[in-house]
Amino acid sequence: MHLQQKIIHAARSLHACGLGVGAAGNVSGRGGAGFFITPTGVAYEELDGDMLVEMDLDGNVVNSDLAPSSEWRMHCDIYSRRPEAGGVVHTHSPYATAVACVRQDIPAFHYMVALAGGDSIPCAEYATFGSEKLSAHALAALRGRRACLLANHGALALGEDVAAAFDLARQVEELAKQYCLSRQIGAPVLLDDDEMAVNVKKFAAYGKQER
Repeated sequence: MHLQQKIIHAARSLHACGLGVGAAGNVSGRGGAGFFITPTGVAYEELDGDMLVEMDLDGNVVNSDLAPSSEWRMHCDIYSRRPEAGGVVHTHSPYATAVACVRQDIPAFHYMVALAGGDSIPCAEYATFGSEKLSAHALAALRGRRACLLANHGALALGEDVAAAFDLARQVEELAKQYCLSRQIGAPVLLDDDEMAVNVKKFAAYGKQER
């Protein structure tokens, strides 16, 4: 599957997997002059490969008549500063967004929080959508992490490719749901720093088959 097809598949899967409605959220993948990203205001079911917007890492549109997602700057800055990132997925998924709207991190209530690279999934400070300030806040929250929440906005995940970023976005939403449910029962018991450090290390090799 070509990169453009992978991006379109992920974008169309946002609805099917409960990660957003309408044109909310955006997906990109590293390639070409820099990266390809979903266009603004286009229904995902209408997307085809020619509609994806190619951009360079200076934020310039390359060979496209369509405008990129309003959040192109976050994607661009991640690719510029995180060389390991091959895909980025931004969602307005309900539970992650709910936690982001009370401006809380997702703490170490479950060992799988370590999937995001640390002992929490932090919530970035609030800034207007599409702004340079929002991108700066997201990059700060992603320091040492592969996912974060965006205050009063949604969630952001990166991966080695588009599929990995999408899978992490799904995991963040599931963890946010579990965290919200556990808070309804009582105060979740948090894992300590040493245990989370063990889990972060284990996830570094998780799912990789030896050959």
